[in-house]
Amino acid sequence: MRSISMKKIAMVAAVVAVLALTFWAASAPAAGGTAAKKVAASEDNAWRQVTACDQRKTVVVEGYPDDRPLPEAKARQVAALLSDLMKYCSEEVRARITREERIYLSVNGSPFVQFVPGGPLPLLPVQGKVPTPREMQIWKAELARTVDEGNKLFHNSKLGTNGISCDMCHPNASNTHPETYPKFQTQLKKVALLRDMINWCIENPLEGKKLAEDDPQMKALEAYILTQRSGKPLETGKH
Repeated sequence: MRSISMKKIAMVAAVVAVLALTFWAASAPAAGGTAAKKVAASEDNAWRQVTACDQRKTVVVEGYPDDRPLPEAKARQVAALLSDLMKYCSEEVRARITREERIYLSVNGSPFVQFVPGGPLPLLPVQGKVPTPREMQIWKAELARTVDEGNKLFHNSKLGTNGISCDMCHPNASNTHPETYPKFQTQLKKVALLRDMINWCIENPLEGKKLAEDDPQMKALEAYILTQRSGKPLETGKH
């Protein structure tokens, strides 16, 4: 009688387990069910923001969570749009790419307007900001002033201590080839910019003290040299 009782208990336990599994399977969400719908709903409401290097151009991409990278095709679309917007350096532009692949732009806080890639950017017409003749004259005069200062420095020995000036080796900035920088410079044993070579010349042939990168004299020297070589094709890395 004891063994029969144990068998009955085991059978009852097995039936209970089957019933429990059946109930759990019926109540648990199926694959692609409620849980999947919640994820889909979350992604529908998601958006990711990408900002250009000037911090004034932003693209908001709808439907992409901000904790995951954009797919390559979408990332290229965003990069191309930001490149277009960067042409308008003085404007603050916020762009939005919708799930339906429509693009809208807001310029300096103005209402969003639709933009068609390949068409004219609705920026200048919205703001009416075109450089005035006076602004153009100011910019041209400022550049001329900087170039003139560079010309004076280039022909003056005050950058060094031995009486040598830049023009004694490079008349009218000849043989400076700023259009070939950046390039590997043998004297420096590394890839150099034009300003690096200017400082090398100041420290060595002129026996002077090198200039800081943001020194107005360095900017003037670069402006003069680049202006003298204006029109030469850019050939970075050429020796």
